Amino acid sequence: FCLMGVSRKVAAFHLPPLPTVGEIIKLFRLKAQKQLSQNFLLDLRLTDKIVRQAGELKNARVCEVGPGPGGITRSILSAGVEELLLIEKDARFIPGLQMLSEAAPGKVRIVHGDILTYKMEKAFPKHLKKNWEDEPPDIHIIGNLPFSVSTPLIIKWLENVSKRDGPFIYGRTQMTLTFQKEVAERLTANPGGRQRSRLSIMSQHLCTVENCFIIPGQAFVPKPEVDVAVVHFTPLVQPKIEQPFALVEKVVQSVFQFRRKYCCRGIEILFPESERLKRTEQLMMTANVDPTLRPFQLSMSHFRNLCNAYRKMCDEDPNLFVYNYREELRQKKRERNSLKRTGQPSETEEEDQL
Repeated sequence: FCLMGVSRKVAAFHLPPLPTVGEIIKLFRLKAQKQLSQNFLLDLRLTDKIVRQAGELKNARVCEVGPGPGGITRSILSAGVEELLLIEKDARFIPGLQMLSEAAPGKVRIVHGDILTYKMEKAFPKHLKKNWEDEPPDIHIIGNLPFSVSTPLIIKWLENVSKRDGPFIYGRTQMTLTFQKEVAERLTANPGGRQRSRLSIMSQHLCTVENCFIIPGQAFVPKPEVDVAVVHFTPLVQPKIEQPFALVEKVVQSVFQFRRKYCCRGIEILFPESERLKRTEQLMMTANVDPTLRPFQLSMSHFRNLCNAYRKMCDEDPNLFVYNYREELRQKKRERNSLKRTGQPSETEEEDQL
């Protein structure tokens, strides 16, 4: 609501009296579905705290992912946003969200759909776009994510950051999201830390990642078995590993495939068996990485060197990048089964006999 006074200041936005979130849940008989890992946050002090982590939202555009019964939605609207886009997959929540939309005329758009397939690049006006090197645009993504979708969704968005498309076609769009506490610890883990993982490298090489605060499980309805953390992401102007997302992910995934072994064990599976040892030694030497380090001990510069060296090898041998270790194992298994059916001993059986 805009009040034209002498000072010409815009008055703070206040929602009219509404049923509480708990009353909305009872009114529309909403029940959290365990198979969708739904947990409702009813305490508006906590939803306000989540929204504050997003930064200044006055006159900003916000996309809320999975608003559910609308607790965080109320806090976002109270922050004075220009426009709020709600993307909700579960049709049961739409009537309650429409009630909020009517209470804030012209501010809310509701999309009944799946965030994993929704085209975010068309969500907001083109004039909001900023250059990647500029300050982040006045566009924010906020969400209390279901546990089942949080990891695949952040990996998808990190790929969007790398390619500067999807929600990041507007510039370095910031994200404030909830995760299981353990996942949040992986996202922010430092080298040598117990939780250092693929998620640590993939997120930190593309974004500044901040673990803001912990919400105890008992704050949610129904209470999950774990605590929840709020994590804030700001895409970096310059990624720490300047290689295509798919290449970085392949190297990082391979290294962490054998988390407790030396890092060279994971590097080995980047190469076909026939040339595995020679190529692994070549890569480790080119990258100047100690092969006896464990995966969680590797720094970002170690991974950058490994990715750069692997890229050089892929440029020299275009077939190398499409090589798939698991596919080679499956092929060997098919061959062994085929030999068994024909009664011929496989190489493994011959070795056993010898």
